Amino acid sequence: MIDNYKDWHEQLPYALLGYRTTAKTSTGATPYLLGYSTEAVIPAEVEIPSHRIIQEAKLDDADWIRKRYEQLALIDEKRMIAVCHGQLYQQRMVRAFNKRVRTWVFQIRQLVLKFIFPNHEEYKGKFTPTWQGPYMVRKVLSGGAVVHAEMDGQEWPKAINSDAIKRYCV
Repeated sequence: MIDNYKDWHEQLPYALLGYRTTAKTSTGATPYLLGYSTEAVIPAEVEIPSHRIIQEAKLDDADWIRKRYEQLALIDEKRMIAVCHGQLYQQRMVRAFNKRVRTWVFQIRQLVLKFIFPNHEEYKGKFTPTWQGPYMVRKVLSGGAVVHAEMDGQEWPKAINSDAIKRYCV
């Protein structure tokens, strides 16, 4: 195989075949199966026929049409199984994420520092401090948002997410 960036379009069909015929963890099925209700016949199976190819070759046209119609009738069931598998997969991912995430609980009048994001006007470069403050918590909103104020009492108009602030330790 030649490593040349100019012939990527010639390798694309092979990459797509590999992607579409590989079972995905989230659905438990291949994208090809969910789209066409049958597994793809890979080129190696044409040269060296598999049991499925041999069985389909012995069918006459009427039997093949009937079998194909039965497969198409079952596609909704296969897709529903994939949706259920996907939902279970998402629940497992949420559970694994929530095990590792530690939520911060802030109280009113608590001192906090605010993270300076690179797109903020306060950002002065990579060698400057990344935290700004201290600020005082004025209000704790649902979902982890916090309304904070300057030390002189001037309240900020926007709430800030709790993942962008940390406790100020004196």
